[in-house]
Amino acid sequence: MASDASAATTRITPAALLSRKGGEPIVCLTAYTYPIARLLDPHVDLLLVGDSVAMVLHGHKTTLGATMDMMISHGQAVMRGAARACVVVDMPAGSYEDSIENALASAQRIVRETGCDAVKLEGGVAIAAQIAAIVAAGIPVMGHIGLLPQSVEKEGGYKIKGRSDANIAALHADARAVEAAGAFSVVIEGTVEPVAADISAMLAIPTIGIGASPRCDGQILVIDDAIGLTVDRVPKFVKEYALLRDIVSDAAESYAKDVRARAFPGPEHLFSPSKDKA
Repeated sequence: MASDASAATTRITPAALLSRKGGEPIVCLTAYTYPIARLLDPHVDLLLVGDSVAMVLHGHKTTLGATMDMMISHGQAVMRGAARACVVVDMPAGSYEDSIENALASAQRIVRETGCDAVKLEGGVAIAAQIAAIVAAGIPVMGHIGLLPQSVEKEGGYKIKGRSDANIAALHADARAVEAAGAFSVVIEGTVEPVAADISAMLAIPTIGIGASPRCDGQILVIDDAIGLTVDRVPKFVKEYALLRDIVSDAAESYAKDVRARAFPGPEHLFSPSKDKA
């Protein structure tokens, strides 16, 4: 499926991002809709259609509420709005873990129906074979290690990684497995800073931090967190660059007052018998 964005603009490729290891930091944000993709596209290198959409836009308590149909629908919307940023779509929980065959079929469906540039999977050693098979089929893969939101129920909550020798060793093994399987980059989430920094220095592929380290090769945030639209708890690792929830609330309050006072719509908002336009 081709993007509706301008064909005249050259899109940033996964290969181009791979070549930036150790260079200019890679700027990443999530996007789930056409207008947000249009607004973010000039400023970022990568847009992630994250399974966080299940929580951010659909009100689920975890990312486990994301479905293939949901990810594809939002992926299509973002592709229509993104002309230059590399677009990566999350593979939802249940679409890749059980077998290589299922993982490959799921990845192929996502790329075929959205036209995205790459897919993202959570895990390391346990899903290295799936990553390798998807890459071998010609689909670029972004990895994801550290805190894994899709494993929240299995782990009994969101637990920061890298606080024990055993866990550090497991993180290193996961990072090496993702790289060896052929991923072009890897997200490191919710990991103690020195451990995330060591992993970034160890790998030859770019690392994208979220609650990790400034020494990662790039950073990503959920867009609603970054612009202050999050209506529930804001994670510790988030910096709010705007407070849009206040603006939205104030605008709704002003609108409600105008309607109740019959101050809206005013004469300038109404159509006359002459041929004026909407």
